[in-house]
Amino acid sequence: MKPIAWPSLEAAPEWIDLFARSKPSLTSAESEPPLRAELFNSQQMEAHGQALAHVHALGAFRAQDNLLPRLTENQTLLAQSCALLIESMQQSRQITPADEWLLDNFYLIEEQIRLAKRHLPKGYSRSLPKLAAGPSQGLPRVYDIALEMISHSDARIDADGISAFVAAYQRVEPLQLGELWAIPIMMRLALIENLRRVAIRLAYANMNRGLADTWADAMRKAAQDDPTSLILVIANMARSNPPIDGAFVAELARRLQGHGPALALPLTWFEQRLAQSNLTIEQMVVAENQQQAADQVSISNSIGSLRALSKTNWNEFVEAISLVEQTLRQDPAGVYADMDFPTRDRYRHRVERLARNADRSEIELATMAIDLARTAAPDAHADAPADPRRRHVGFYLIDQGLPELVKLGKVRLSVTDRFARLSPGAALAGYAAAIVLMTGALSALLVFVAHSAGAQPWPLAALAVLSLIGTSHLSVAVINWSLTWLVRPQRLPRMDYAKRIPDAARCLVAVPSMLIDADDGEQLAESLEIRFLANPGDNLSFCLLTDFADAAAEHLPADALLLERAKTHVQALNHKYRRLGRSPFYLLHRPRRWNAHEQVWMGQERKRGKLAD
Repeated sequence: MKPIAWPSLEAAPEWIDLFARSKPSLTSAESEPPLRAELFNSQQMEAHGQALAHVHALGAFRAQDNLLPRLTENQTLLAQSCALLIESMQQSRQITPADEWLLDNFYLIEEQIRLAKRHLPKGYSRSLPKLAAGPSQGLPRVYDIALEMISHSDARIDADGISAFVAAYQRVEPLQLGELWAIPIMMRLALIENLRRVAIRLAYANMNRGLADTWADAMRKAAQDDPTSLILVIANMARSNPPIDGAFVAELARRLQGHGPALALPLTWFEQRLAQSNLTIEQMVVAENQQQAADQVSISNSIGSLRALSKTNWNEFVEAISLVEQTLRQDPAGVYADMDFPTRDRYRHRVERLARNADRSEIELATMAIDLARTAAPDAHADAPADPRRRHVGFYLIDQGLPELVKLGKVRLSVTDRFARLSPGAALAGYAAAIVLMTGALSALLVFVAHSAGAQPWPLAALAVLSLIGTSHLSVAVINWSLTWLVRPQRLPRMDYAKRIPDAARCLVAVPSMLIDADDGEQLAESLEIRFLANPGDNLSFCLLTDFADAAAEHLPADALLLERAKTHVQALNHKYRRLGRSPFYLLHRPRRWNAHEQVWMGQERKRGKLAD
């Protein structure tokens, strides 16, 4: 934005249009007030969440994505508003505390806008349920929830407040998983929207104060140099139709009051104008002060909420309020709750994808998977025990039990999903068939071209054999490359042992090694201690699996000393950490055996042999 040239007296009537030429208009500023409504306490917010769920009605349409263009527009208007405020400061004009808050934290607003754009790709909101009526018609339901929370808290929000509001809402109408994950980005968008509205109001108030300063300077100069011309200046101001709002009146009164009886005339004129609306200058000044205080609170709350959003662990937030998560945690096998977050997230996303292609809700499909796990039948053979995997909900979400859930939930699978459900045998057959077909097609093409060129039968036969060899390599490379794009790798489910390994999963870390030099025992013990310190836990032990070096005889004179030193260092480690109440370090050593093939005495099969023994 180009630097703003502050107007002279002659240009003063045009000052009110200066900011309007950049983008917004005074009408838009008035029609989009800051997000302020009746302030609610925690109990009232929860009650409002339930009432809002009753009011919301979803529309069966895919509305245009309006959030990303709105975010871009907000970014432009915020930048222009700040540019105007900066120019005002450079001209030594008075600015309000709210202006200072906005300017001092504009770097944070820009950072949050960049973050919002990164997490809001084009078309992101199209898959979210939209509202069919109300002020937010056509916008995502979760965005309206964010607007309501901000409006009734004056933009002062945190993770606990959001959780309580969403939980109250879901007691009436459950939200989809995609909506829960969209809450952070929607809260950012709503806060940026609120900042945009307050910033426009601040910019216009700043303009009006600048206009009041211009007229005040002209009147004070006229009263000082030529008092008879003061009436002409007042007449010019009256013809310019100045804005009769709090910012203009308060600033003009501040500049003119107490500077002699001559300057009381314009204030008298304003008193008469305001009297037509049953207002006074004092009331306008008080209202303006209250407005400035409210704007400062809105700006500071919005900035603080943006900081709080950046510090919130949204993974824990979603799992705490997700009804699908609460349903899956009823896993009869008792395994789901102990899995790591990526595995649990994969299960939840599978429920979400299935629900998109079915007439069932996400909670209903998750409940069906739990019911299937609870009623897991034994294997086909009467004497065979039941497969324990069938008692786990994941068996019906990502494993062989998925067809049962699809059938029960009447899920309409896409072509991609049907292809992904192919058995390993069918997939291998399809892979081989694709290579054979491509090889045959390419070879036939080469032979056809050669035949069209007049090649004789024997050269054609030789070409066919050679082309089969060459095109088969090409086909394998092309098919393999294609599969890397078409087939997604499946991450194996994992248990979460980051905090503690349970008693049932107690394990031993085995470190295969060799005793060759006199210092090997000390070095191996030191590396074992490092592993122990990096992986503390009651159910984790560490063991050295040692061999002697290959030799021409079964025993060497230095063997006993090497083994004794290694034993001493391991015992020292156990003594050092005896406060644990157990011995977490072990030393397992095995002697040499004669290897007839190598014609040497050595440890049997070295590393693999040590682990097996």
